[in-house]
Amino acid sequence: MDPSDGPSASSTAVTDSVEAARAWLEETRLWSEAALERFVREAELGPPEIADATRYALLGGGKRIRPALVRLAGEAAAGGQDAMDPATKRAVEAAAIAIECVHTYSLVHDDLPCMDDDDLRRGRPTVHKVYGEAAAVLAGDALLTLAFETLAAGMPAPAAARATLALARAAGPAGMVGGQALDLAGEGQDLAADRIRVIHELKTARLIAAAAELGAIAAGGTEAQARLAAGYGRAIGLTFQAVDDVLDVTGDAATLGKTPGKDQDARKGTLVAALGLEGARAEAERHAHGARNLAAKAGFGVLGLGLVELLAARRA
Repeated sequence: MDPSDGPSASSTAVTDSVEAARAWLEETRLWSEAALERFVREAELGPPEIADATRYALLGGGKRIRPALVRLAGEAAAGGQDAMDPATKRAVEAAAIAIECVHTYSLVHDDLPCMDDDDLRRGRPTVHKVYGEAAAVLAGDALLTLAFETLAAGMPAPAAARATLALARAAGPAGMVGGQALDLAGEGQDLAADRIRVIHELKTARLIAAAAELGAIAAGGTEAQARLAAGYGRAIGLTFQAVDDVLDVTGDAATLGKTPGKDQDARKGTLVAALGLEGARAEAERHAHGARNLAAKAGFGVLGLGLVELLAARRA
């Protein structure tokens, strides 16, 4: 077929998968928001001095990518949404809430003056700018512990134990916390690309991998299903972070909902700094290619493929 005759079947399929994923992601964002709103109404958030800050942080909007991965992997492991009984749906929802609690806690602490010192998050003033630094620290602490309380209360015991172990490993010193420590230690240095890749693996990819893994666990998936889900989540996370490095240079505050150029100004190690803009874009595409392959192996179908394309091409 002459290229001028119209789009190829493969490009049409990609477009269709992106549109399906976009619609599903918006529906899942609304599902996540409803679950989080129920959670903050029903959970014991403590005295107003921390409850207000916790609520403000958790209901601050965002893409809700991690809960979406929980749901995607959960539905795949269960054989589809219609195959999930009420208890399984509750377990998947608990996993989605838990992962978003941990992610939100990390943002609250990252934004503190002693960390990344940011005033804007998700298009709003950061928690410490509204409630003060002490309340922000305590709200983050509360969110982290609430995550594990939610897993323990929302899943049957064997699944809760597996999920707790996976989340603790991803969020702790061998994961996100360790990555943040390396990120802070590298400020002002010209880090090699391999060092930056380690930071991205620990700080970003492991928690996103855990989101997909928790979804499979919550739905009663096998160890093999959980491993494949985690592999897909890891590739998504590395794609996301590479694109994030690009957007820190090319984006604007109105679109991003956060302050652009912060990494560059702080001389943080980024793929753009190490590889150049085109090199960072190539790195994002390499990880996206891996995610596409894993989407098929994990049984994530059109939605899994479309989600990769959406995140690889995102502008915010």
